[in-house]
Amino acid sequence: MMLRKRPDVLDLLVPLRRYARSLTRDSAQADDLVHDTLVRALERQGTLRPGTNLRTWLMTVLHNAFIDDQRRRKVEARYADALGHIVEEATPPAQEGHVRLAQVREAFQRLPAEQREALHLVTIEGLAYQEAADVLGIPIGTLMSRLGRARAALRNIESGASRLPAPDDAPERPALRLRVVEGGNAARAS
Repeated sequence: MMLRKRPDVLDLLVPLRRYARSLTRDSAQADDLVHDTLVRALERQGTLRPGTNLRTWLMTVLHNAFIDDQRRRKVEARYADALGHIVEEATPPAQEGHVRLAQVREAFQRLPAEQREALHLVTIEGLAYQEAADVLGIPIGTLMSRLGRARAALRNIESGASRLPAPDDAPERPALRLRVVEGGNAARAS
């Protein structure tokens, strides 16, 4: 008479994997599911009653692990969807920021050089007005005038009221000519 040996877990790996593949329809996910099943089985081996069919018990553990994973994925998908809506509402798309930055950069580049220099030193480098005036070698009043004109030009561009010419198209200022006025040593600008 031949005694039938009790099935070993190693003997059940092929049927467990086969069942897992039929549930997941993916080889890698099936392997993960079998792994999770064996971990759960080891953790819960104390619940296995004597006389219980090991194959049936492991298939049940595998099935339950699959169902739990499906539920978890649905919950995660709902949370991800809800989070996606929150993120969409909270942050504008990055493209808009890049476009806006490019527009500001272009407007800044179109400013006349003396306004661009003054604005850069004060707003980007954070220099105090007197420090920026010293760097540029101009009186503080001239610096403040350049800053005011630069900021006004940028506001006008922002509101769409006017467009600055390209730096190459910027009109040149007429040269300051001095002439001697009769009757004195004073020079008058014209």
